[in-house]
Amino acid sequence: MPSLIDVEVKIGFDQLRARLKTHCLSTLGTAAVDEMTFLTEPDRVLQLLKQTLEFKQIFERGDIFPSNHYFDPSDLLNRIALEGNYIDEADFLKLAWSLQTVISCRDYLVKNKELCPSLFQLTEPVGVSTQLVKKILSVIDDHAQVRDSASVELGRIRKKIREEQSRLRRIIDQVYRHAVQEQWIPDGSLPTIRGGRLVIPVLAEHKRKVKGFIHDESATGQTVFMEPAEALEANNEMRDLEHAEKREVIRLLKELTAALREELNQLDLAYKFLARIDFIRAKARLALELEAGMPIVQRAPALNWMKARHPLLQMSLKGKRELIPLDINLTSADKFLLVSGPNAGGKSVCLKTVGLLQYMLQCGLLVPMSPDSTAGIFKQIFVDIGDQQSIENDLSTYSSHLKNMAQFTQSGNDQTLVLLDELGSGTDPNFGGAIAQAILQDLLKRKVWGVATTHYYNLKLFAGQVQGIRNAAMRFDEKNLLPLYRLDIGKPGSSFALEIAHKTGLPEEVLNKARQLAGSELVGFETLARELEKERNTLTKKSVLLEQKNKELDVLLRKYENLSGELEEKKKVILTKAKEEAQQLLAQTNREIEKTIRHIRENQAQKTETKKVREKLKAITQKVTDTPVAVKPVLPGEIKAGDRVRIIGQEGSGVVLSVKGKSAMVQLGELKTKVDVAKLEKANQATADKAIEKKLRSVGISLHEKRTGYSPALDVRGKRVDEVIPLLESFLDTSVLLAQGEVKILHGKGEGVLRKVIRDYLKQYKQVASFADEHVERGGDGITVVVLK
Repeated sequence: MPSLIDVEVKIGFDQLRARLKTHCLSTLGTAAVDEMTFLTEPDRVLQLLKQTLEFKQIFERGDIFPSNHYFDPSDLLNRIALEGNYIDEADFLKLAWSLQTVISCRDYLVKNKELCPSLFQLTEPVGVSTQLVKKILSVIDDHAQVRDSASVELGRIRKKIREEQSRLRRIIDQVYRHAVQEQWIPDGSLPTIRGGRLVIPVLAEHKRKVKGFIHDESATGQTVFMEPAEALEANNEMRDLEHAEKREVIRLLKELTAALREELNQLDLAYKFLARIDFIRAKARLALELEAGMPIVQRAPALNWMKARHPLLQMSLKGKRELIPLDINLTSADKFLLVSGPNAGGKSVCLKTVGLLQYMLQCGLLVPMSPDSTAGIFKQIFVDIGDQQSIENDLSTYSSHLKNMAQFTQSGNDQTLVLLDELGSGTDPNFGGAIAQAILQDLLKRKVWGVATTHYYNLKLFAGQVQGIRNAAMRFDEKNLLPLYRLDIGKPGSSFALEIAHKTGLPEEVLNKARQLAGSELVGFETLARELEKERNTLTKKSVLLEQKNKELDVLLRKYENLSGELEEKKKVILTKAKEEAQQLLAQTNREIEKTIRHIRENQAQKTETKKVREKLKAITQKVTDTPVAVKPVLPGEIKAGDRVRIIGQEGSGVVLSVKGKSAMVQLGELKTKVDVAKLEKANQATADKAIEKKLRSVGISLHEKRTGYSPALDVRGKRVDEVIPLLESFLDTSVLLAQGEVKILHGKGEGVLRKVIRDYLKQYKQVASFADEHVERGGDGITVVVLK
């Protein structure tokens, strides 16, 4: 029976395992990938799948999860375990940083245990504390050196070393400067270190002029490196101090190693946790790469997959062409599927997809298929794929296939998934087909689950007549003789042998002879299979077309709904605007009425009359507030000279003086302006005047009288400030009431007092859109031109 290693190679899992290793951050993770194996315990499989899914969701949320300093300390922990042994500073720093990563990972999972319950369970054995990390970092600095503060003795020694270095440098510098003055030193040479002692370079011919000890010479022998006699004592002191420093550092490292030795159990648990995190993280990264997820997993065997994709094929085709997904289902009533179709039509890919995805799932890897798919747990997976000829065991390919079949029929049961490629091939077709049918009968008797591929006519008939097995076909484009890589379950597929032979150029007489030799029954079956294929292709095209039409209809329906919503919204805006305009009109009327009331009071009118006027105003206001105002209609027809028009979006109206091309000269009050005809609309001034007249007449105001005595220019020159404001207020109210677009106020220049008062008031008047000085040739800053809303 093929081993799991053989199975992995045949279905391509070995390539996926290698790909998974590339996502690991350390050898901790890659070692876990090597240990990954096919699992048959449903609880364990579900646990691993949930862990991977939760880690994938961490990436999808964009959370920051620790990803630095993943370190495998296996060798270090073995060295730490030896009594009296110690590790160096760099190793301690790696341990500290990786332990900090362990703690950060644990803290994240504890903080997010509701989002990651399965991953949180991994943190329970991890008891390593931040104190251990702090203890290491209190001795070792970020440059992997023992800190001066690690001990009082080390601090004293290093301070003494620095003092001796300074003294030694002064001695050497003094001797060096003297030797330079005497020209005993080679040009450009400086003091250096030889044998751990500070020396000066001296020309060989002058070496006897310098008292000291020769430690080395240059390659040419022209320069010797001498330790001056004056520096001997200081150099000796330095060497003694360096030895003392080394002894103290080793003592501290041994002490720190001993502290870690006491925590070996916790360290072992911590790094096992880090290894699991690295491994699960890598699986989550692979799932993101494959767009994989977790299907509905049943504890018993089940296989109902939708949009399943072969992961290796998906990676190889990425950016080249679309991969056609696979829909396949095995049921408790029909546990076996017999797939037929032409060569290179995708039968073997279908078979390997089933094997690889099921194997992935039971190794705890997320699989690229729809999350609505259902997958189960099998106790065994048997695979017979490819050429299995064995020279060592003196077995032919067919003999090797038969040996596998014998083992499958002996060991297979209702918890087994069997994958058989080209069942019965490799020998005499008559006997091969008969043996293959007998094997299928035995597997069905044992209630084995499986998928098999074949070209054999008798097997297709068998699958169509026997309960427990169904035919399936890989779709094929008969017109172009191209595979479609889609699986249709329920009908057998044609091998299209004669059609493919014709396409390759085989003579027609040869093909006709082949048809005769094959027999009418076989040719008729193939013809029927092809006709079914045509019908399927036609139905598929119609289905795709119908789906496209439905999508287009949905788009049009959404557009209609959006347009309807926009129109309704615009309607509300227009009504609201009209209502606001009516309220503004009433506000203006209110000001006129208030003036009338002030006039009545000043003339000692009766209170009943005043009350009557106020009640009328209140009734009008309430009526406009409660009733939407209709939009003013735009009169149809072309705009011509003499028409009353208004600029679209504005209330003020004017008269067209002339039209030339696409522009019109319009008289707006006293202002003549050139306006694009497209921006104008006709205004029914008479209708507007009548509406306003009716409302104003109800409160005793005549629009005709207002217009008769109205001038769009107000002259306040010579007036006092206290006289100007009432005049200005009345003038502006009337101008707005008569829908004037622009008015002028003549205040003169003088000292600018009147101009300032008037413009301060204009800033507060709500119906003023803007104001500015008149043109310099027509009065400049002695006249204020006001544009009304």
